Amino acid sequence: MKPLSWKAKEFTVGELSERSGVPTSALRFYERKGLIASRRTAGNQRRYSRDTLRRVAFIRASQQLGTPLGEIAFYLALLPEGRTPTREDWARASQCYSKDINTKIQRLEFLRDRLTDCIGCGCLSIDRCSLVTPLDEIGENATGAPRLYEP
Repeated sequence: MKPLSWKAKEFTVGELSERSGVPTSALRFYERKGLIASRRTAGNQRRYSRDTLRRVAFIRASQQLGTPLGEIAFYLALLPEGRTPTREDWARASQCYSKDINTKIQRLEFLRDRLTDCIGCGCLSIDRCSLVTPLDEIGENATGAPRLYEP
């Protein structure tokens, strides 16, 4: 494959794969899910605009955080279509995403702070577990599967 020019305005699926480090199969999957878009040449080959690299990087970083593709699609939909997103466009989208990330951090901290006590408590009881049923007002009046706490 010929070296990729940093001046290139569009990439083939193979070039985008090489530049992003993401397999072509994943890029096609992202496109089917509406996370990225391409135009088709007269020969029906995909061509991705240069800004697709940023979108792919965002997708991969979000996946590493455990963000589901549906949520990733929501945040990408906050970016404009038909033009390369500006720094301000990305800032607006990231404000919304930052709030959700902070909520996830709080949930992870809640789990981390209670996990050792829960594993070591020896209660072996879901109905009394402070991790699964903290402040369990429902459990005092009913039986059945517990609801997980969300801060």
